[in-house]
Amino acid sequence: MTFGTLDEVFIKIKGEPHYLWRAVDQDGDVIDILVQKKRDTKAAKRFFRKLLKKSGVSPNQIITDKLKSYGAAHRELNMGAIHVSDKYRNNRAENPHQRTRQQERQMRRFKSAGHAQRFLSMHGMIRNIFNLGRHLISARCFRELRVRAFSDLKDLSQVASNVC
Repeated sequence: MTFGTLDEVFIKIKGEPHYLWRAVDQDGDVIDILVQKKRDTKAAKRFFRKLLKKSGVSPNQIITDKLKSYGAAHRELNMGAIHVSDKYRNNRAENPHQRTRQQERQMRRFKSAGHAQRFLSMHGMIRNIFNLGRHLISARCFRELRVRAFSDLKDLSQVASNVC
């Protein structure tokens, strides 16, 4: 099992800098996110622990950028995974940040760290439903999967409206 790639991006919440940490798997699906105030070793360890707790399995490989906090957290937690921080290897985690920026602009910024955490974690899960890997399947199969994804989203929204 591998976490795929890990990355962080700077976002502003009420004019203050925060960091959005994101883990993406081999297929480009968002595994988990974490919004934190800092970008130090303690913050990286917290993110690693959250990922380990959620997955329940120690990863084989972790791909990050060259931020020193990742290496220090990896050494302190003794995960036994291979830590790779080569140039351009974490592009898979860099690309989902573009959609985050678009959502941030549409919502006219996030109001609190909790608001950003809740919205972006849900947004990542919904995006995973529609991230079908178009280049790997035929057009007919892609259309069928897209229809199924929209029906799943419709079912989820009906369940959510019935709960409220």
